[in-house]
Amino acid sequence: MHPIAEPRYPLQSQLRILVFADSAAEHERLLAELGEQGLNVQGERAPDLEALSQALGAARWDAVVCVAREGRVAVQEAIAVVSRTGKHLACVVVSDQQGARAAVAAIRAGADDYLVAGQSSGLAAALLGAMRSAAARADMAQRESRLLESEQHLRALTGHLQSVIESERAAIAREIHDEIGGTLTALRFDLAWIARNGDAGSAQRATQSLESVAVAEQAGQRLVRDLRPPILDAGVMAALEWLLAQFRKRTGAKATLRANTDRFELSDPVAMTVYRTLQEALTNVVKHAGATRVDVDLVVRDRMLSLEILDDGRGIGAGDPEKIGSFGIRGLKERAHSVGGWLELSAARRGTALLLTVPIQGGGAPAPGVESAP
Repeated sequence: MHPIAEPRYPLQSQLRILVFADSAAEHERLLAELGEQGLNVQGERAPDLEALSQALGAARWDAVVCVAREGRVAVQEAIAVVSRTGKHLACVVVSDQQGARAAVAAIRAGADDYLVAGQSSGLAAALLGAMRSAAARADMAQRESRLLESEQHLRALTGHLQSVIESERAAIAREIHDEIGGTLTALRFDLAWIARNGDAGSAQRATQSLESVAVAEQAGQRLVRDLRPPILDAGVMAALEWLLAQFRKRTGAKATLRANTDRFELSDPVAMTVYRTLQEALTNVVKHAGATRVDVDLVVRDRMLSLEILDDGRGIGAGDPEKIGSFGIRGLKERAHSVGGWLELSAARRGTALLLTVPIQGGGAPAPGVESAP
């Protein structure tokens, strides 16, 4: 953590003060008051809003003092001009208007302090306090900027890691399918030959081994599906249908898929994001929701794809997604961010609603709705 910056000028240092006042006499009187109160100031007067804007852009200033006389200068507009520079300048108003209403209006507009003319014996202290406040604002803005930059770098890193993970998964899936799968296939043929042509003992042992090979092949197929689902090669709609079919088979619950079109193409990262979102949602339904029905709606419109997953389970608590260890939904949100989308999770009238929205290249042509069997 960086300490809040103190004013970078001791009292004997010269301060550059920009005075917004339509009267040269008021400008000189204000500088004289600051000198009498122990500040070494160099001042310049801006008589109107245009001059104020030009002066702010032309030089560096330590503070702005707005001298307000009722009906003569637009102080709130001047404060707005100072704020628009984004330089976090200290701004003090000296006005002949007494009362809280005028002070509150100036502070709300962005002034750091408000003094009544003729009672400005504390002007130097107010000016230094305003500069401390401005330094704190600048420090906070710098911290927020660094935090935002860090978040952007983290999101970029997360997206890159997700891409690397999917690439590695695909490579491992190919290795399992080609190398291990091929070896198991060759072994199965050899064992089948022994079972047919060997003596009784060898044939019996080979038959038992064939059962073990079948189990290993099934395990390899499951690993391949988990690492890089081959069904995605048939398109996202086919992959989502397959997930729901497996869900219905495993749980006995009803599950439907409705879509406003099946004419769209997705990049590999977006297709994987859509697939993994439904996969994780169905996993959560099985683990936590106790639902008897899941309805999935896919809508493609205006180059955006929305996937809504609604279940009739027990629902979620307000803090459930933020619990320590709730990495599933957080991971889905990061995955969605990595492809330029976002994910929302909320309690529905009955159950839980999860909505994924991602941009896609093609808008998708409207077509008759596609609906899967429950």
